[in-house]
Amino acid sequence: MQPRSRWKAINGVLLLDKPIGLSSNDALQKARRLFQAARAGHTGTLDPLASGLLPVCFGEATRFAGLMLDADKEYVAQVRLGVRTTTGDAEGEVLETREVEIDEAALRRAVDAHTGDIEQIPPMHSALKHAGKPLYEYARAGETIERAVRHVRIHEIELLDVALPSFSMRVLCSKGTYIRTLAEDIGAMLGCGAHLTGLRRTRTGPLRLDRAVTLEQIAALDEDARASLLYPADILLQDMPLCRIADADAQRLMNGQSVPLSAVDTDIALQEEGVLRAYAGPVFLGLVVVRGARLRVKRLLPQESAQKP
Repeated sequence: MQPRSRWKAINGVLLLDKPIGLSSNDALQKARRLFQAARAGHTGTLDPLASGLLPVCFGEATRFAGLMLDADKEYVAQVRLGVRTTTGDAEGEVLETREVEIDEAALRRAVDAHTGDIEQIPPMHSALKHAGKPLYEYARAGETIERAVRHVRIHEIELLDVALPSFSMRVLCSKGTYIRTLAEDIGAMLGCGAHLTGLRRTRTGPLRLDRAVTLEQIAALDEDARASLLYPADILLQDMPLCRIADADAQRLMNGQSVPLSAVDTDIALQEEGVLRAYAGPVFLGLVVVRGARLRVKRLLPQESAQKP
């Protein structure tokens, strides 16, 4: 543990390519130590078996991290048909092995049947909490907890590579979707069972894996080069509509006052209540909300932390 005095007030968003074998919190803490950041958080858990995009927020950017929890996610998954495991993935013990007597056409029908609005039961081997404890802790103790059905949406499933009994697929889905459960359900429909053998997150909301860096790449850089990897906080909010506000009205907002909608420059209609990201010139101020005929503060950056895009 570093002396507290060495932690720095770092602000920004790091797009981290999490490796297999680390929990999301372990990866977060390693990144935090590399930047010596005083405050850090991530925007959505990845299982240790999974790799890929883990946006990490430092300092004032953590104010907006929670908004990414509701964002759609995209994954590339590898699936093995004909084998069921205790965990639904390659880490579990084999429960059952069956012959795979299907063709690619049958697989495509099963995949198509799992697009759109579907129901899932969260797996016991997951980080979902019951009475303050992750479900996987109960599972390791041999206990089973009743779980409520979840309603999720699978926007797209694209088969990428089919070499039966294995295949890979790209999945674009809503928050709360368990890809291992999706793989198991496809296997159940095909009558042969299945489990997940690999998972990589390639997108979270507007953020994509091709801009992410690994822990090894960060560690190889000096302090200035590491700082250049950080994006401003509003990279998390690129899917939101924006508005621009004159400096005087921006100052009123920063002081907690509301401003009339007539002071707002935006391309969208503002008759109904809605949340926008607000800028004064090129400087990102934070989030504002339309209420009635006025614009009010929802969540702003401190003035000293306001960032240019």
